[in-house]
Amino acid sequence: MRVLGIHAEFFRYRATKRTRLAEECLVREDGQSNCCVLFTCVERGDEKEPAGIVRRAADEVMVRLERIGVDRVVVYPYAHLTPALSEPAVALAVLNALVASLGERGIDVKRAPFGWYKEFEVKGKGHPLADFSLGVCPHSLRDCDTSCPFCHHPLRSADLLEERDEH
Repeated sequence: MRVLGIHAEFFRYRATKRTRLAEECLVREDGQSNCCVLFTCVERGDEKEPAGIVRRAADEVMVRLERIGVDRVVVYPYAHLTPALSEPAVALAVLNALVASLGERGIDVKRAPFGWYKEFEVKGKGHPLADFSLGVCPHSLRDCDTSCPFCHHPLRSADLLEERDEH
């Protein structure tokens, strides 16, 4: 999972057009003030251990939220953070689980609709901790024995072999 977080004075979005993957959407326009916007992308590797990804992502997000003193989040599905997207059904399940996990930790969470083209406005706070990025590994780091030759994220050699055998 990849996350781009922005501590925002305000954030607003409006769903403008469905894609073929769009979920049913009752709230097409919403926003939040003094929040952390989490542009979030679920990756193919996250499919191996979705519950672990959600737990690690929520833990990492909570650390950031505590540092900036924010208890409001907007989870914004954003496929443009990776070239290796998970299956849409998995992505939606992981995003919903992340929303639930953050909510269980006392965070006021909203989620923008999945599978829609959306316009948005954001006014970032502009302080040293206002922007952050996370790469949440599907494995614990001690399980990783190599790194990706392109992005240098940790991974397991066995996963590279499995992926090659699948193709």
